[in-house]
Amino acid sequence: MIKKTGQTEIAPMNIQKARIVLVGDSSLIVHAWNSKAKQEILDKQMKKAKQAKEAKDPEQMYQDCFYRTPDGKNAFPAVAFKSAAVDACSHVSDLTKVGARGAFHIIGEMIQLEYERVTRREDMVRIGMGTADVRFRPEFINWRVTLEVRYNTGVISLEQLATLFNVAGFSIGVGEWRPQRDGSFGMFHVESSENLD
Repeated sequence: MIKKTGQTEIAPMNIQKARIVLVGDSSLIVHAWNSKAKQEILDKQMKKAKQAKEAKDPEQMYQDCFYRTPDGKNAFPAVAFKSAAVDACSHVSDLTKVGARGAFHIIGEMIQLEYERVTRREDMVRIGMGTADVRFRPEFINWRVTLEVRYNTGVISLEQLATLFNVAGFSIGVGEWRPQRDGSFGMFHVESSENLD
């Protein structure tokens, strides 16, 4: 903001649109919340009687973990990439999380995944109070995504935005067992970035 003769003058926004391609540096493990899990949480909050647990179906558990586009293609939530970039502000100077949150937006809800192959993982996990469980989840090998981003050039340049995504890919990551959660999966880097307008 520029102060002028006792008044505050706000410069007009300059919104640009860009395409940013991210390439995975490590496998991406995904775990979408399925409708059954959501219903169990809702039932617990509504104090409904707990249903007996059904026998595990590994293949169904695996299929339930996928995120999909409306036309059924494998995808990942756009908000995960934005959250990673915003959280990366903890590792850079001169840009706060609040500033980054309002500086750019990823277009769309689900971002289609491109990948070499997907496999079914079987992992032991801790679910609290020392209880262990088995999870069956998709692991995408050699993955990439193309983001369409709208950003305010008055706050951040395309070069700075690309750098922020690079920091996010190394320090934060996306998906299960990412660096932010003491893992090394879901890491990525920026392959290319270009303005579309």
